Amino acid sequence: MRYRSFMVFLISVILILGLFSLPATAQDIADTIQKQYTTVSSFQTDFSQTLTNAASGSKEQREGTIWYQEPTLIRWHTTSPEEEVLISTGKTVWDYFPEEKVAYRYSLEGRFNSKTMLRFISGEVNLQEDFQVEVLGSDQENANWTKVKLIPKNPDPSLVEATIWVDPESSLIQQVMLVDFFGNQNQLTFQDIDLNVHIADSHFTFQPPEDVQVMQGGGQ
Repeated sequence: MRYRSFMVFLISVILILGLFSLPATAQDIADTIQKQYTTVSSFQTDFSQTLTNAASGSKEQREGTIWYQEPTLIRWHTTSPEEEVLISTGKTVWDYFPEEKVAYRYSLEGRFNSKTMLRFISGEVNLQEDFQVEVLGSDQENANWTKVKLIPKNPDPSLVEATIWVDPESSLIQQVMLVDFFGNQNQLTFQDIDLNVHIADSHFTFQPPEDVQVMQGGGQ
């Protein structure tokens, strides 16, 4: 399933992987995250990802690094088990597979027919307007991280539920998990998060090598 990484990343961008206190109510948490979102201009983080197929129960593990520069520049580099470089330039999205020597090119609108996903990319998403926010409390199975559930008010097949886990000591988001209409789970765990870092412009550009086949991507 191509392009599965980007859905998790869009959630993590709006949640800014940032520093925030943990207020008592869901509305306070959403408001605080929304305000903090505007203060982070860039970040870099390593990640590990677990993809779980609901029908078979099979799991796939992935690792790599993410870079983000406001407002819409994204680079997602998966290094294991298969190298994949996914870049959003703000208008164009590239998905490059070096071993296969193929790169897929998409427009944002062509890649995402979901209005919620387009609002994530543009930075126009609003947690209170777009989600029901529920604080689930301390999760003993995950180092007592605080667990928060986000339910889209206008769900689509790619996203019916999102959950985040926050370390109450560092106030950093540690995990994000998405669930699609079929019950498939896509969980991302962050390590070594650096906020407001300088990122070279070259990270968000892509020129296909001469021996790479460029495919024009279609819709979802």
